[in-house]
Order: sequence, then C-alpha cells, then structure tokens
Amino acid sequence: MSELYLVTGAAGHLGGALLRALAAQGKSVRALVLAGERHLPEGDVEIVYGDVCDTASLEPLFDAQGRELIVIHAAGIVSIASKFRQIVYDVNVTGTKNIVDMCVKHSVKKLVYVSSVHAIPEKRKGDVITEIARFNPDDVIGLYAQTKSEATQYVLDAAANGLDASVVHPSGIIGPGDYGAGHTTALIIDFCKKRLTSATNGGYDFADVRDVAGGIVACCARGRRGECYILSNRYVSVHDLLYIVHEVTGVREIKNFLPLWFVKLTAPLAETFYKLTHTPPLFTSYSIYTLNSNALFSHAKADAELGYTTRDLRETITDTVAWLREHGRV
Repeated sequence: MSELYLVTGAAGHLGGALLRALAAQGKSVRALVLAGERHLPEGDVEIVYGDVCDTASLEPLFDAQGRELIVIHAAGIVSIASKFRQIVYDVNVTGTKNIVDMCVKHSVKKLVYVSSVHAIPEKRKGDVITEIARFNPDDVIGLYAQTKSEATQYVLDAAANGLDASVVHPSGIIGPGDYGAGHTTALIIDFCKKRLTSATNGGYDFADVRDVAGGIVACCARGRRGECYILSNRYVSVHDLLYIVHEVTGVREIKNFLPLWFVKLTAPLAETFYKLTHTPPLFTSYSIYTLNSNALFSHAKADAELGYTTRDLRETITDTVAWLREHGRV
C-alpha cells in the first residue's frame, strides 16, 4: 500500500522545509494550510485548506483514498508574549488534540508531533537537558512552553493507548525559507538594515531548519512509539550569533550590549510598543528570560536513533542572508 504524508503548518518556515525534504525523497504529500495564506507551498503538493482548530475542516486532509497516512503535525504558534493569548492555546493545545483524535479515528500509520525544547523543564545552569517521559505544564515557564507541554503529554497518552506517535523537540529554528516573521529572521533583517544598534547578553541553541526537517522526516520512519527526540544544535551567545552575521554581511558590528537589569526593566515597555506598532516582537520579558535560561540541550538520542545531523551555524547564517537578499528582504 502506498503512503501519503500529511503536513500541517505547511505554509510556515518549518513546514516549507519539510515539504522540500519530503519532495527530495519522492514522497507523496498533502499540505494543510489556512485560507488566505500569502505564501502557498510550491512543487508537486496537494493543498487542502483547513484549520487545526476546526475538526470538520480536517476531514478532507485525512481522506486516505486507500493509502497509508503518515502525519507530521507542525502547525503551531511560536509566541514570546508574556501574557496569555487565547489563540496560542487554541492552536497549540486544542489544535494538537484535534489532530491526534483524527489520527486515531482514521487509523493513521504514524504521527510525528513537533513539540519544542521549551516543553522540557529547565535544569540548573550547566546541566545538560535530555529527553523526559512525562510532561506537566506547571513544570515550565511561559504560555508557549506550557501549551507545548500540555499538547506533548496528550500525544504521549495517545501513544500509550496504541497510536504509533513520536515527538520531536526542536530548539530555536533558524535558516533560509522564512517567508513570515520568525524572531531570528527578524533579528537578522534588522541587523542587515542597520536598525539594530544594541543587543542584550545571553544566548540560545539554534538549529538549522533544514536539519530539523531532516530529523522529523527520519522520525517518521525510525522514531519509536511513545519516544521523544531533541532536535537541537549547540548553544551560541547573542554576541557570537551577531558577530557571524557581521562577518557574513559586512554590516558594522554590534558592540553595545545592554545590562540585564536594564533590559528586564524596559521589557514591558518594549512589548507595549511592538503591540501598538503591529511589528514582530524581539524584546519581551519572556524572550529575555529565555536568552538567559539554561539552553544546553543534547541531541545524542536523535543522532543515534534517527541519524540526525547538524551543520555549522556559519553555513546557516550565510544561506539565510543569501535567501533574504534573493527575496528582497534585505
């Protein structure tokens, strides 16, 4: 029996990389996108319009037509907002539950859920963070982390009841192909346009979107039922990240790094500014917390079981800047 891959969130940064990775392997793909998306998936992809929050709209997506279904649930809202937003909960939690329930209803062959490293409780600074087996939203900080934690446990509960489902936890995603306004992409654009005059200390783990997509596709075939896999790269400071962008672009180096006490004090004002100007936020209380949290993640399990590999961050930045230039973004 032939296989059909269903990809939710297909119009997003990771979704686009997933479609390209699946196409490279000659897979048949059906993509779920929201009505009115500005950038539609390209190539030989069947497009279905629907919303993970609307179960009725998902029925055409799961129409197997005699094929085995492999589902990659990548739809979600990445939020660094400090306050509760209903849409984040609706998409990340309720939407995931709807997808899982549809997978059970239609007896899919495999589900891979794209969670986040934020769903995993933070350890003390210096301790390496690895996969865990049970998730509780009360163990993590911030709306985004809590929604991913709750959704992840729902997936694992379904796996315990017989659904062949695996979970992947990407770290901060970076790389070419972001038609939207991802936070790291927006940071690079601001740097290239010389709108970024200062930065803050701290750092995070940034993984190339192409590597993450490759790990997810590998998980479809090799991921074990009920198991989780961290898809990270390595920790890099904000200073080192921006210095690489400086070297790649030739734009002047950022040398003014604001002290943490000042950044924490002004973060609420900055968040209000972003809201009033309808611009993607880079600077919120939650993002500052994240950049100063423990981000030492191990992807050893994914390496061993999925054949996951990562590329050098300089290659990622070089390709990202080239893509942004090609598309007139910088």
